[in-house]
Amino acid sequence: MGHISREFYQNENVLEVARSLIGKILVTEFEGVITSGIIVETEAYRGEDDRACHAFPLKKTDRTKTMFLEGGHAYIYLCYGLHHLFNVVTSGEGVPNAILIRALEPVLGVNEMLRRRKLSKFSTRISSGPSCLSQALGITKAWNSHVLSVGKNIWIEEPPIPMEYEIAATTRVGVDYAGEDALLPWRFYIKGNKWVSAYPKS
Repeated sequence: MGHISREFYQNENVLEVARSLIGKILVTEFEGVITSGIIVETEAYRGEDDRACHAFPLKKTDRTKTMFLEGGHAYIYLCYGLHHLFNVVTSGEGVPNAILIRALEPVLGVNEMLRRRKLSKFSTRISSGPSCLSQALGITKAWNSHVLSVGKNIWIEEPPIPMEYEIAATTRVGVDYAGEDALLPWRFYIKGNKWVSAYPKS
């Protein structure tokens, strides 16, 4: 399947893009090795008015400057100095909106994912959680600002066969510092999918 076009990412409505990414395929190809997974969980962040966003309130720093690029770039940063987290920049240039990819259901290259994750058995530990999926797919901060719409090394594509699923919305993970914005239902996931990293407490 072909990669998603630049226009898809430049939608000004980051919530709409976050929902639309559910069910699409995140693919990497490094040194001829392809790994991929179905996106089953995303989180939206809006730089203008979302206190949970790194770029709030439209704050450009060495870390966040990638978010100010036009939609279709990868925003990859280190969490706690250890974990590489993969985000998709959306909207037009100068509008720092991004979507964190939180979980994948593996499709291609499972053995390579296991090797990268130092795991011996196939389980949700492979790619359930944003740091896990980055490690499984070989994504590091070195690819920060990579252009996803080029369709090389790291890209997102449509699934070969459309899936049927129900998308649920809930609060984002680990953003308690954001005050009222921590309560926004800006995390989207495939309802009932076992690869989702966290379900709301019942």
